[in-house]
Amino acid sequence: MSLHADALAVLTAWRSPTPAQEALRTRYVEHLNARPEGTWRHCVPDHLTAGTLVVDASGEHVLLNLHRKARRWFAFGGHCEPGDTTLAGVALREALEESGLPSLDLDPVPAHLDEHTVLFCQPGVEVHHLDVRFVARAPHDAPHAVSEESLDVRWWPVDALPDGLETEMHDLIAIARARVAGRPEDQSRLSPGGSSSSAAADQPSR
Repeated sequence: MSLHADALAVLTAWRSPTPAQEALRTRYVEHLNARPEGTWRHCVPDHLTAGTLVVDASGEHVLLNLHRKARRWFAFGGHCEPGDTTLAGVALREALEESGLPSLDLDPVPAHLDEHTVLFCQPGVEVHHLDVRFVARAPHDAPHAVSEESLDVRWWPVDALPDGLETEMHDLIAIARARVAGRPEDQSRLSPGGSSSSAAADQPSR
């Protein structure tokens, strides 16, 4: 199965937790149906990306990276690359590359969707990243490292997150904590909006 086919199958089957997330899911599926190349970065103005929020076994800490270009804290993630065959595989590859962790236990079911505009992904083009976000647990006490993508990689307590973290990240963290705890995802904890994230200049191209 190709990456495009896998992404389309995964997003067609995914159960959205909110109406705003369902609107994004529908947009992603329509994009893939219209664009056979829709998973690749040369597909403009829109293409899929994938990322991973890394949590510890307790769900009380998240591993974030201070992105070198955006100079803000984000989960790990980025573009699909040749050789990728599944959307979950893209998310896992990006997380391992950018965190320096030796392994991760990735939940293959998407956790959250986020569309954001990136002004410096392709010179002179306003690009939309259609991001599919997953959750993964890190091995206990596994060492992490800073990659060339980041200025810093750091564990953060969920009750003391960095300032300026976008609403969509708080939603993703709430979903991740629910999954780690094995309880249903609480829609009341998610923002009612969330069809797209913050200003274009703040979003990494990765």
